[in-house]
Amino acid sequence: MLTTINIGNISIGNNHPLVIIAGPCVIENKEITFKIAHYLKDLSEKLDISLIFKASYDKANRTSLNSYRGPGLLSGLKILDEIKKELGLIILSDLHSINEIDKAADILDIIQIPAFLCRQTDFILEIARTGKPVNIKKGQFLAPWDIVNVVEKIASTGNNNILITERGTMFGYNNLVVDFRGIKIMQETGYPVIFDATHSIQLPGGAGKSSGGERKFAPILAKAAVAAGADGIFMEVHPDPDKALCDGPNSLFLDGLYALIKQLKAIREAVL
Repeated sequence: MLTTINIGNISIGNNHPLVIIAGPCVIENKEITFKIAHYLKDLSEKLDISLIFKASYDKANRTSLNSYRGPGLLSGLKILDEIKKELGLIILSDLHSINEIDKAADILDIIQIPAFLCRQTDFILEIARTGKPVNIKKGQFLAPWDIVNVVEKIASTGNNNILITERGTMFGYNNLVVDFRGIKIMQETGYPVIFDATHSIQLPGGAGKSSGGERKFAPILAKAAVAAGADGIFMEVHPDPDKALCDGPNSLFLDGLYALIKQLKAIREAVL
């Protein structure tokens, strides 16, 4: 039996409905971020699906020094706070530094620990001590059973509001693969598992000074993950991914989401 994670009016895990975590990779500007948030909210209402909005205010792990990182902590959090208040959405974003935690925790409903930082003990403990729900991304370098050590670090603070996200495992150069056995293995920690459909088809550093991606495979892997028992799907989306300032090659088009999420919801209902 999984721990049910309750965030606002959303319950994640066990026999609860599928949750969708979606939004742009990074906040490009206020206008486009609000456009995406409005679209996703309308879609979630049409499909009666639980939605968590995600966007990064600073992508500190970009491939190149010259890559766009976002508007920064204060400007980015201001935009996320406005979306939270105006649209009533649950908000998730990723942190990359201990000195961001206090300000971010005032705004965010869920704090995400990036895959590359999932073994940084002091960083993890300080985030966990906020008491906020934590979404921990399994590093590409970890086996599924290794995540239990990360979960134990978070739980040691008394914070049991934990989500685990699978995002593929390194396999050779500039490539990731997904072992769907990992969903069940990680759920054995007692916490819900989210599948990151878009980062799992990323080609890290595959474009030289940026990451590439194979967008066409994201819907296939998302459907397979839900069939394998994933409690939610994480996806980065954009009105025009080919012009996105971050992770465009693996982001999904907004106008293709209705059909995909409808399918994901049906699969979830069939396997419960």
